[in-house]
Parts: sequence; C-alpha cells; structure tokens
Amino acid sequence: MTTQDEALSLPLDPLLERIRACRICAEVPRGKPLPHAPRPVLQVSPKARICLCGQAPGTRVHGSGRPFTDPSGDRLRQWLGIGEEIFYDADRLAIVPMGFCFPGLDAKGGDLPPRPECRRTWHDMLFARLPALELIVIIGQYAQAYHLGPRRKASLTETVVHWRDYWEDETLHPRVLPLPHPSWRNNAWLKRNPWFEEELLPVLQAEVARLAGS
Repeated sequence: MTTQDEALSLPLDPLLERIRACRICAEVPRGKPLPHAPRPVLQVSPKARICLCGQAPGTRVHGSGRPFTDPSGDRLRQWLGIGEEIFYDADRLAIVPMGFCFPGLDAKGGDLPPRPECRRTWHDMLFARLPALELIVIIGQYAQAYHLGPRRKASLTETVVHWRDYWEDETLHPRVLPLPHPSWRNNAWLKRNPWFEEELLPVLQAEVARLAGS
C-alpha cells in the first residue's frame, strides 16, 4: 500500500492508480470496516475545468463502476443542462465524491455517510493536481464542509440559499456553487425552495455551457 508520504510526490496518473486500488477503509479503517469489497469510483483529468463533488457512490454506481448511473444522475444532468456525452467526458468534467466507495446502508436502508478515509488520505493531493479547475459544484453537506470549511452556513439549506455570496466571492478560486443532493428524497425541498430552479440553475447552466463548450 502506498503511504501518504510516498503519494505526495506522485503525478496525477499514478496517484489515480493508487486511489483506484485503495483498500484503506477495508484493511486499516477508522472505525468499522467497509462492509463489502472496495470499488472506488471517480472521474478525473488534468484538463477538466469543472468538478462535481458529491457525497459517495450509491448501490447502482457501486455495481456499474461509473459515477451517477442512477436517477440522481439523471436529475443532476438536467440541473447542469448537459447530456451524458459531456457529463462522462473526463477532459471536460471531473467527478470527485467525498467518499470514493459505496459506504453501505444504515438500519433504515439509507446510504451511510461517506467514509472519512478518502478525504483524509487522498483529497488534498488530488485537488492539488487539477490545475485547470474553474468551477467546483459542491453537492450536499459533506462536500460543502470540505470545500467551504468555516465559510459554510449552519445548514445545507442556508448554505445553498446564500449561493450568491460564494459565487461572487473573488477570493474563492476555483469558483464554487453549492447544491442540494439531486436525490428524489429532496423533492419536498425543491418544492419548498422554488428559487433554486428559478435563480440558481440558470447561472449554473450558463457557466457549465461556457466551461464545457456545450
């Protein structure tokens, strides 16, 4: 297993090889081990100008090995205003979830939180090797905690409500846009917050079109 000190000097492609072969959460976990074989899922290129940063793969993505091959992915592509051709073009769009592997299910059948080993071991090194990024779309509370740190608000809703504060902040580079998770579980949230589709999504779609050349 590659140590963190060894990985610090790796170029992007060898680093990605280490990430895709990672078994930390199964072999030397923080807490309970991953309840199944690891299958890290991400999409990265040094040319990508956009990065989607969500929570962790779900059961369908764990099976397919491809990001967002589920109804949440269908909705997310609608939000972005792009189809699969652009979405799965790594040179245009990177996908780096907070947990690279499906974390398993809780007692109620919902997804467990992302494994903390990924962020602590890989994320800082990975983002340091993505120099072309101009926009990071931060999806859900775990990604917002990592990418915004103390700048995030007390709740996910409040953070997304204040999206213009982040979007217009010239000290943030890459620029960031916070989103809720595109899961069907958030249908009620979307109905309560019509401004999200009316105000935020047009800005997001215009920026994605500009950066992805769509």
